[in-house]
Amino acid sequence: MDKAPTTSTGSPMQRGLHNRHIQMIALGSAIGTGLFLVSGSTIQTAGPIVLLAYVVAGAVLFLIMRMLGEMAVARPIGGSFSSYAHEYWGKTAGFVVGWNWWFTCVVVSMLELTAAGTFVQFWFPDMPIWATAAIALAAITGANLIHVKAFGEFEFWFTLIKVAAVVAMIIFGVAIIFGAGNYNVHGLTNLWNHGGAAPKGMHGLLLSLVAVTFTFGGMESIGTTAGGVENPERTIPKAINQVLVRILVFYVGALGVMLVIWPWNKVGVGGSPFVMMLSGLGIGGAATVLNIVVLTATLSVFNTMAYSNARILHSLAQTRQAPAFFARTNGRGVPVTGLLINSAITGVVVLLNYFFPGRLLMTLVTIVLCAEIVTWDSIAISHLRFRKLGQQSSFKSPFHPFSNYLSRAYFALIVGPMTQIPDFRDGAIALPLWVGGLILFSFVQRKFVQRPSREEEPAPAVSGAEA
Repeated sequence: MDKAPTTSTGSPMQRGLHNRHIQMIALGSAIGTGLFLVSGSTIQTAGPIVLLAYVVAGAVLFLIMRMLGEMAVARPIGGSFSSYAHEYWGKTAGFVVGWNWWFTCVVVSMLELTAAGTFVQFWFPDMPIWATAAIALAAITGANLIHVKAFGEFEFWFTLIKVAAVVAMIIFGVAIIFGAGNYNVHGLTNLWNHGGAAPKGMHGLLLSLVAVTFTFGGMESIGTTAGGVENPERTIPKAINQVLVRILVFYVGALGVMLVIWPWNKVGVGGSPFVMMLSGLGIGGAATVLNIVVLTATLSVFNTMAYSNARILHSLAQTRQAPAFFARTNGRGVPVTGLLINSAITGVVVLLNYFFPGRLLMTLVTIVLCAEIVTWDSIAISHLRFRKLGQQSSFKSPFHPFSNYLSRAYFALIVGPMTQIPDFRDGAIALPLWVGGLILFSFVQRKFVQRPSREEEPAPAVSGAEA
């Protein structure tokens, strides 16, 4: 069997993820807090027409995933979009994209741990969010220290649970719509009653795109699994091609069913809108089960972020853009140093929730969206340069280069509405300052950090699997 790329210290990074793992990672990374918690605020912003916003944002992110997929099949390395930016765009771009993604993973981890504490309060109202966050942080970090297959197995079962629950909820909702039980649902009228399908007008639809786009954050983490995937040239295309249909089914299907059953103006924002809907219908047992699922969903996304972030640090260390000790792995090929340091930094959220209870969630959502825009835009640019260099793979991105420019225009478009939403305004202002700061730090790092005689490049693509 071919070995995975050897690290500078320790054992090789392992290719222990099977097709079923990567399929679930591709799906599970985008089904978390965005669907089960933030969707309540998006519905309040636009009304039932928010379903169109999910279709539009989902289509754009699918194009980004196809661009990433083409590069990942050609170069299946753990650094993913950071390595591609470094290789096809330049050292500064690689530095900015890599450290931006590191920051994204840390903040997403903080967000998911905060959301987990919110969901636990459904059963234990007096349980502080910081306590739940601390327990979840320790448990998931421990799982990721074991082996890449442990990560894959945890993510497979986490995602299977939440996918099964969403499917069951859609089926259950459709049954109610067609008359099962006695829940006083009258066809599809809730989609246009209570002010119409677009009660906040096109302005509301445009504003909703901001939070809706956040919802799809994390999908690109499939790219960082490429270095640990068996048969990437077969597995990655299969996973990415199924993303659009599955995500739209789960998002548009689940939210559509909810909006038919439950008036949009009653959708709650103080917890999972799905759980609150079931409670409002008097189906307490189902609400309890679903709350277990949404809790599992948040832990699933945190699990993916913990895995992905350690690999990004490993890649940055290999290109001399992070301290060399981040490239170390243990005897099982796990980048332990990066994983533990990331977990320690993520643990700051425990203190933040202790000192600022109930005030952290939307701040973290804003930060995540801004950082995600940087990542997505970098993928579109890196792919343009990838093609200009005459490179391609068997998994070609459609509509190139039109899809690249369209995606970039979309990301520019949603920055405008961010300035009109109080919760997102500070993020829109900070976004250019953040990117500028990373660029400046990149120059400082190259000037004052001693460089090796020959810059190390990302590890070459390999095929095969680790036994």
